[in-house]
Amino acid sequence: MNRRILIAGAAVFLWPCRAQAQAPTTLTAHEALDGARAGTLLLIDIRPPAEWRDTGLAQGALALDAEAPAFEVRLAGLRLDHPAKRIALIDRSGALAASVRTKLAGRGFRDIVAVRGGMLGPGGWLAEKLPVTAYP
Repeated sequence: MNRRILIAGAAVFLWPCRAQAQAPTTLTAHEALDGARAGTLLLIDIRPPAEWRDTGLAQGALALDAEAPAFEVRLAGLRLDHPAKRIALIDRSGALAASVRTKLAGRGFRDIVAVRGGMLGPGGWLAEKLPVTAYP
């Protein structure tokens, strides 16, 4: 009997951890745009500047090259400036953003997602004809 109570109690305490571990790790381009417009999401374009000039930036995105020195430090600063906002990373096709998100999660960053399809991939920002802003 005591063993059943212990197992049931452990399940109650572990349930929130399990639910948190299953939080989505990606968003669609439309979800990212909606979140950026609503002010609940910080959209960060992690591509290099040459790509920003070629296609423009997703509307509402901040430009922060993932290969630039101090990328993680600058990202941590943005997190401190916007603690209540989820961070969404967008790249060319979605692959780099997913990889960077995984790496950052392993280093303790939380509530970071990748935009599926990135800017140019299937289902991505441009494929969905979502608004862009020119990069100087």
